Amino acid sequence: MYSVNVPVPGRVRELADALYPELVGFETVREDHSCLLKRLGEADHVTQLQHRTHRALEGVSPIEARVTGIDYFADPPLGSAPVVYLAVDSPGLEAVHARLAEEFGTVAGLEGEDYVPHVTLARGGDEPTARRLADREVEPIEWTVGELEFWNGTDRLPVSRVVLSA
Repeated sequence: MYSVNVPVPGRVRELADALYPELVGFETVREDHSCLLKRLGEADHVTQLQHRTHRALEGVSPIEARVTGIDYFADPPLGSAPVVYLAVDSPGLEAVHARLAEEFGTVAGLEGEDYVPHVTLARGGDEPTARRLADREVEPIEWTVGELEFWNGTDRLPVSRVVLSA
Protein backbone atom coordinates (compact mmCIF):
# COMPACT_ATOMS: atom_id res chain seq x y z
CA MET A 1 0.00 0.00 0.00
CA TYR A 2 1.42 3.36 -1.03
CA SER A 3 0.41 6.65 0.55
CA VAL A 4 1.28 10.29 0.92
CA ASN A 5 2.26 11.13 4.50
CA VAL A 6 3.04 14.32 6.38
CA PRO A 7 6.28 14.09 8.36
CA VAL A 8 5.88 15.57 11.82
CA PRO A 9 8.44 17.68 13.67
CA GLY A 10 10.48 16.41 16.59
CA ARG A 11 8.21 18.22 19.07
CA VAL A 12 5.27 16.05 17.98
CA ARG A 13 7.36 12.88 18.30
CA GLU A 14 8.51 14.05 21.75
CA LEU A 15 4.89 14.51 22.84
CA ALA A 16 4.01 11.03 21.56
CA ASP A 17 7.02 9.58 23.40
CA ALA A 18 5.99 11.36 26.63
CA LEU A 19 2.54 9.74 26.36
CA TYR A 20 3.97 6.25 25.84
CA PRO A 21 3.68 5.12 29.50
CA GLU A 22 -0.07 5.76 29.35
CA LEU A 23 -0.42 3.77 26.12
CA VAL A 24 1.29 0.51 27.08
CA GLY A 25 -2.06 -1.21 27.78
CA PHE A 26 -3.10 -0.89 24.14
CA GLU A 27 -2.67 -3.74 21.61
CA THR A 28 -0.36 -1.67 19.43
CA VAL A 29 1.52 1.54 20.14
CA ARG A 30 3.00 3.43 17.21
CA GLU A 31 6.71 4.06 17.39
CA ASP A 32 7.00 5.92 14.08
CA HIS A 33 4.84 9.00 13.82
CA SER A 34 3.47 10.80 10.80
CA CYS A 35 0.13 12.04 9.58
CA LEU A 36 -1.42 9.97 6.80
CA LEU A 37 -2.62 12.37 4.13
CA LYS A 38 -3.92 9.99 1.44
CA ARG A 39 -3.83 6.28 0.69
CA LEU A 40 -2.87 5.61 -2.91
CA GLY A 41 -3.28 1.82 -3.05
CA GLU A 42 -1.09 -0.80 -4.67
CA ALA A 43 0.80 -0.32 -7.89
CA ASP A 44 2.41 -2.54 -10.50
CA HIS A 45 4.44 0.40 -11.69
CA VAL A 46 5.51 2.38 -8.64
CA THR A 47 7.33 4.96 -10.74
CA GLN A 48 4.10 5.83 -12.57
CA LEU A 49 2.15 6.14 -9.30
CA GLN A 50 4.92 8.27 -7.85
CA HIS A 51 5.01 10.51 -10.92
CA ARG A 52 1.21 10.89 -10.87
CA THR A 53 1.38 11.84 -7.18
CA HIS A 54 4.11 14.41 -7.75
CA ARG A 55 2.12 15.91 -10.64
CA ALA A 56 -1.02 16.12 -8.49
CA LEU A 57 0.94 18.04 -5.85
CA GLU A 58 2.50 20.57 -8.23
CA GLY A 59 1.93 24.14 -7.08
CA VAL A 60 1.06 23.25 -3.48
CA SER A 61 2.57 25.79 -1.08
CA PRO A 62 3.87 25.00 2.41
CA ILE A 63 0.98 24.27 4.77
CA GLU A 64 0.36 25.35 8.35
CA ALA A 65 -0.55 22.56 10.77
CA ARG A 66 -1.25 22.42 14.48
CA VAL A 67 -1.61 19.61 17.02
CA THR A 68 -4.52 20.75 19.16
CA GLY A 69 -4.95 17.88 21.60
CA ILE A 70 -5.56 14.18 22.09
CA ASP A 71 -8.68 12.46 20.81
CA TYR A 72 -9.83 8.98 19.81
CA PHE A 73 -11.96 7.07 17.34
CA ALA A 74 -14.29 4.86 19.38
CA ASP A 75 -15.37 2.83 16.35
CA PRO A 76 -12.86 3.11 13.48
CA PRO A 77 -13.91 1.63 10.13
CA LEU A 78 -10.80 -0.60 10.08
CA GLY A 79 -8.79 -2.37 12.76
CA SER A 80 -9.16 -2.62 16.51
CA ALA A 81 -10.75 0.08 18.65
CA PRO A 82 -10.32 2.55 20.10
CA VAL A 83 -7.68 4.50 18.16
CA VAL A 84 -5.99 7.20 20.26
CA TYR A 85 -4.43 10.03 18.29
CA LEU A 86 -3.05 13.55 18.31
CA ALA A 87 -5.60 15.79 16.60
CA VAL A 88 -4.16 17.90 13.78
CA ASP A 89 -5.94 21.09 12.74
CA SER A 90 -5.00 22.10 9.21
CA PRO A 91 -7.41 23.35 6.57
CA GLY A 92 -4.45 23.25 4.16
CA LEU A 93 -3.89 19.51 4.70
CA GLU A 94 -7.61 18.91 4.29
CA ALA A 95 -7.52 20.82 0.97
CA VAL A 96 -4.55 18.77 -0.28
CA HIS A 97 -6.31 15.57 0.82
CA ALA A 98 -9.35 16.64 -1.24
CA ARG A 99 -7.09 17.32 -4.22
CA LEU A 100 -5.49 13.87 -3.97
CA ALA A 101 -8.89 12.23 -3.39
CA GLU A 102 -10.11 13.81 -6.62
CA GLU A 103 -7.08 12.41 -8.46
CA PHE A 104 -7.00 8.92 -6.87
CA GLY A 105 -10.50 8.33 -5.48
CA THR A 106 -11.31 7.64 -1.84
CA VAL A 107 -11.44 4.77 0.60
CA ALA A 108 -15.00 4.70 1.96
CA GLY A 109 -15.32 5.64 5.61
CA LEU A 110 -11.72 6.84 5.86
CA GLU A 111 -11.21 9.53 3.29
CA GLY A 112 -13.01 12.31 1.49
CA GLU A 113 -15.51 13.89 3.85
CA ASP A 114 -14.58 11.34 6.55
CA TYR A 115 -10.89 12.34 6.55
CA VAL A 116 -9.59 13.55 9.92
CA PRO A 117 -5.94 14.72 9.99
CA HIS A 118 -4.26 13.00 12.94
CA VAL A 119 -1.15 11.26 14.25
CA THR A 120 -2.02 7.78 15.52
CA LEU A 121 -0.58 6.95 18.94
CA ALA A 122 -2.16 3.58 19.77
CA ARG A 123 -5.07 1.27 19.04
CA GLY A 124 -6.91 -1.62 20.61
CA GLY A 125 -7.10 -0.56 24.24
CA ASP A 126 -10.04 0.18 26.46
CA GLU A 127 -12.33 3.13 25.88
CA PRO A 128 -12.13 4.56 29.44
CA THR A 129 -8.35 4.93 29.02
CA ALA A 130 -8.85 6.53 25.61
CA ARG A 131 -11.42 8.92 27.09
CA ARG A 132 -9.07 9.81 29.97
CA LEU A 133 -6.27 10.56 27.50
CA ALA A 134 -8.61 12.68 25.36
CA ASP A 135 -9.51 14.75 28.43
CA ARG A 136 -5.85 15.56 29.00
CA GLU A 137 -4.64 19.05 28.06
CA VAL A 138 -1.55 19.36 25.86
CA GLU A 139 0.32 22.41 24.67
CA PRO A 140 -0.52 23.06 21.02
CA ILE A 141 2.33 22.40 18.59
CA GLU A 142 2.41 24.45 15.40
CA TRP A 143 4.59 23.84 12.39
CA THR A 144 4.85 24.47 8.68
CA VAL A 145 4.65 21.42 6.45
CA GLY A 146 7.32 22.05 3.83
CA GLU A 147 7.38 18.60 2.29
CA LEU A 148 5.30 15.45 1.98
CA GLU A 149 6.50 11.86 1.76
CA PHE A 150 5.58 9.27 -0.83
CA TRP A 151 5.42 6.23 1.45
CA ASN A 152 5.77 2.48 0.83
CA GLY A 153 3.56 0.92 3.51
CA THR A 154 4.77 -2.61 2.86
CA ASP A 155 8.34 -1.74 3.74
CA ARG A 156 7.26 1.10 6.07
CA LEU A 157 9.69 3.50 4.39
CA PRO A 158 9.48 6.84 2.62
CA VAL A 159 10.36 6.34 -1.04
CA SER A 160 10.63 10.00 -2.00
CA ARG A 161 9.72 13.47 -0.86
CA VAL A 162 7.69 16.21 -2.48
CA VAL A 163 8.90 19.69 -1.55
CA LEU A 164 6.01 22.14 -1.28
CA SER A 165 6.77 25.46 -2.94
CA ALA A 166 4.33 27.30 -5.17
